[in-house]
Amino acid sequence: EDAKSQAQGILTDANKQAEEIMQAAAEEGKSLEKEISEKAALAVNNAKERSVSSADLQKRRAILQAKQSMISDVIQKAYVRVKEQDVESYFAMMEKMLEQAVCPQKGIIYFSRKDLERMPEGFEERAKAIAATKGGELEISKESRNQESGFVLAYGGIEENCSFKALFDAKKDELQDQVHQLLFS
Repeated sequence: EDAKSQAQGILTDANKQAEEIMQAAAEEGKSLEKEISEKAALAVNNAKERSVSSADLQKRRAILQAKQSMISDVIQKAYVRVKEQDVESYFAMMEKMLEQAVCPQKGIIYFSRKDLERMPEGFEERAKAIAATKGGELEISKESRNQESGFVLAYGGIEENCSFKALFDAKKDELQDQVHQLLFS
């Protein structure tokens, strides 16, 4: 009977300990479940944020690309318009360009074949007069250059390309900024 009583006490203690262990395991399981659930929710939220951010970035890139395309189109159309204006306006612009580009020395100016053929009467004299006001001297070459528009100034072996293409290329960033401001401000 003592042994039975002792065994019963041991069983009761064991059951009690087992109950406490199971309770602690259940609480730890709930705690782990909550922690895993929070981590999963955080991972889902992070993935969602990255997805939204990626979509936003793609949208901004598409808008930027569309804007750049529009700006390039406007600049290209302006280039064509300048290049294809009527003869009088075209050579009046050439005179203004000469006023900016001539140097106070002796030089030669080269035009395209097309410009040499359509050069208005009196332009050569006006070009020489412009050079003279800057203290220089210009001779218009009868030899043409392979360019679409504008001219090339040569001073002692050094040439300055004043073709419209070269001028548009040189001012590309500035033109893009101005067109962007006109179109999108």
